[in-house]
Amino acid sequence: MSAPASPPTPPPTRGRVRTALASAVGTCVENYDFVAYGTASALYFGDAFFPNSDPVVGTLLAFVTLGVGFLMRPIGGAIGGYLGDRHGRKPVLVAALLTMGIATVLIGMLPTYGQVGVFAPVLLVVIRCIQGLAFGAEWGSAVMMTYEHAPRTRRGLYSAIPQAGNPLGIALANIAFLLSSTLDSDWAWRLPFLASALLIVAGVVIRMKLTESPEFEAARAKGTTVRNPVLSVVREDWRNILRIIALRVVESCAYYLTATYLLSYITDRDSGDRGVALAGVVTASLLATATTVLSGALTDRVGRRTVYLVACVLAALFGFPMFLMANSGAPVLIVLIFLIGIGVIHAALTGTQAAWFAELFNTATRTSGASLGYQTAASVAGFAPFLAVLLAESFGWAGPAGLYVCMALVGLVGVLSTRETWGPGQRTALPADQPRRVADRERHPSH
Repeated sequence: MSAPASPPTPPPTRGRVRTALASAVGTCVENYDFVAYGTASALYFGDAFFPNSDPVVGTLLAFVTLGVGFLMRPIGGAIGGYLGDRHGRKPVLVAALLTMGIATVLIGMLPTYGQVGVFAPVLLVVIRCIQGLAFGAEWGSAVMMTYEHAPRTRRGLYSAIPQAGNPLGIALANIAFLLSSTLDSDWAWRLPFLASALLIVAGVVIRMKLTESPEFEAARAKGTTVRNPVLSVVREDWRNILRIIALRVVESCAYYLTATYLLSYITDRDSGDRGVALAGVVTASLLATATTVLSGALTDRVGRRTVYLVACVLAALFGFPMFLMANSGAPVLIVLIFLIGIGVIHAALTGTQAAWFAELFNTATRTSGASLGYQTAASVAGFAPFLAVLLAESFGWAGPAGLYVCMALVGLVGVLSTRETWGPGQRTALPADQPRRVADRERHPSH
């Protein structure tokens, strides 16, 4: 199979860095908004929106609404991928961020069950669906924009920068909840949502100043974009989509079992540990911001697959010790859980994903293919806290611990079934099993 045409010369270094940082700012804001919901579900929404249920059922219902947003993410990924591959990465970045921001601010203004009855959780679910669509649409264009601006030999590093916006947004969201946790009224959960309006304005302004991806512009100029990139990539490259799902499931489930379910688990055991747990999440997220970028840089030296393999093995080994540490009630161990789970394991996985996933597809279907796999896996992971609650009711803490380990094993299967795309002596290319007709379509759009 002939290799695809070489991409155009990347823009000056200043442009690459600006693009990476702008993508990271937007990703940070998106994650602040999305994760704020998860934190509020774990700590407040059971009482605010489902007060007539017993504590376990209330927590389950709060986590169900959390999961509903994840179900919408593949749809958002398909829409964002289609628009990004057909019309450009930049418009999707701006529209998705603005949509997410409006939905998040509206959550902070919602009436509670005590004020309007069942209408309150209905509104909550509707807004959560909008959040899911926006979040699903945003990721692909953000990381592909950065990847396609970056120099070929440092794409792991540059692509990890917008990924570092994930833990930074997580840290900011939890800082907001930590600061508001001393309030006794609904303002304890409303203020973090309302405060995101400031971040949204900053993110939209910064993204409006970006230039379009040079690889997309070159493809559009040559007329090699695909008429329906979503349909094309599903029909002709579905194996790589499945691989991404397996690789992504371990990262997403591991995070939500740690930062959402475990946060609720620790708080239920002793409400006095809420502040310690939130501080642990914040500290770990700040650590993860640096670890994510370092992991991306490491993949440019040793390969994407090696870094991901090590992180999956660590996750498989950490599942049961994590809950033993939580059961101890020792503040130091509680903080250490989040430092390892989020600051090391999760960060190493996210720092590798952007470049590796991008390199499994060609320019014409790259955003669609990566987004579909990434967001489909997220839709599964969104129900991990809900499933963990059910397993804990039947098997105690060993249930969610076993779930964590199982997800790590799924990730290992994904690693072993996905080829290396970068490393010593290699250069980025279409994967060996990619159908010839996909590469041909880039060169001959009439096909």
